[in-house]
Amino acid sequence: MKMKLAVVQFFVISLLLSTSLFILSNADSSPCNGKCNVRCSKAGRQDRCLKYCNICCEKCDHCVPSGTYGNKDECPCYRDMKNSKGQPKCP
Repeated sequence: MKMKLAVVQFFVISLLLSTSLFILSNADSSPCNGKCNVRCSKAGRQDRCLKYCNICCEKCDHCVPSGTYGNKDECPCYRDMKNSKGQPKCP
């Protein structure tokens, strides 16, 4: 009886460990992903917002202004980045 209990405990613990490792390995690997998801959560064109936010975040040492709009003074690099037309690049 003790042997069966030990085997069942072993399998339950193995299952729990493999599940938690799977979840951790699928988490966003870049610190920019989560920040840009928040920043772009209310954008009309989320795909474009996320693209440029992630570009800017990577170039600016993972700095993304808080909130969904404004607050760009928190990240001068993000604020000052311009596109080829001289307009702000970062959302």
